[in-house]
Amino acid sequence: MRIGIDAMGGDFAPLEAVKGCIAAKKMFPHITPVLFGQQDKILESFQQLGVPDSLFEIVHAPEVIEMGEHATKAISHKKGSSINIAYKHLTEKNIEALIGAGNTGAMLVGSLFSVKSIEGVQRPTITSILPKLDGGFGVLLDVGANADCKPEVLNQFAILGSLYAHYVFGIENPKVALLSIGEEKEKGNILNQAAYPQLEMNDRINFVGNVEGRDLFNSKADVIVCDGFTGNIVLKLCEDFYYTFSKLGVNNDYLNRFNFRNYGGSAILGVNEPVIVGHGISKEDSFCNMFKLAIDVVNSKLIEKIKQSF
Repeated sequence: MRIGIDAMGGDFAPLEAVKGCIAAKKMFPHITPVLFGQQDKILESFQQLGVPDSLFEIVHAPEVIEMGEHATKAISHKKGSSINIAYKHLTEKNIEALIGAGNTGAMLVGSLFSVKSIEGVQRPTITSILPKLDGGFGVLLDVGANADCKPEVLNQFAILGSLYAHYVFGIENPKVALLSIGEEKEKGNILNQAAYPQLEMNDRINFVGNVEGRDLFNSKADVIVCDGFTGNIVLKLCEDFYYTFSKLGVNNDYLNRFNFRNYGGSAILGVNEPVIVGHGISKEDSFCNMFKLAIDVVNSKLIEKIKQSF
């Protein structure tokens, strides 16, 4: 299985990306990492780590899309960037999946420009894992790709999240809920009030109604749907929850499950090929876990399941 990686993406690229490739190859011998980026800098990382430069395939990309760049402009103007060239190879089926920890907006826009949305999907979405108190975990979406949403888009998120939870994480008949400020169906803002009836009538999901913020980590729902504005605030709060208590010296097994490095990244749901985006501060273990998720998405045939559903 050939999996591409934007070796220039992230705050510690390309060194940590190369480390992640080495770790992933040891853990998953059947994969072939393909590194996209500035060849001289990638080879410097090989030298620094004392590994032969023939270890992995390198596809030279002279340009880099920086973290702070405007996503659409960068994708349009930097044709020689590692993200653009990687997506070209994904579109041409030279690789089976793509992972990256660079500019998230550019990864998302690049997917829309190259592999494109699955027919019928209005807005691709990004998810986050919610560690549950009972030892399991749930899926939250959207967490930042779509700050403003229409009710029908939330309804599609519910389908995408349900398929993701079932086929990739093995959750049978996942319970789907709408994140709101009250359990009653009349509660919430205009978006939630309009989305609720659509979710309620959707026979392709197991809709269980509204949940509140206090229900994120219990067993009331496996998939929780919201707009990207709300979801991103929840995601960043969870990240700070972990870092704050870690700084205070708290060492707890449940708390440690909030460390993003345990999960690596998240799949972009709703595009025609497997794409995994990671945190900008990803290091070796995060990249390795991104490879694991990419393998799971490919093996589960999630993309085909979504195409069939839509």
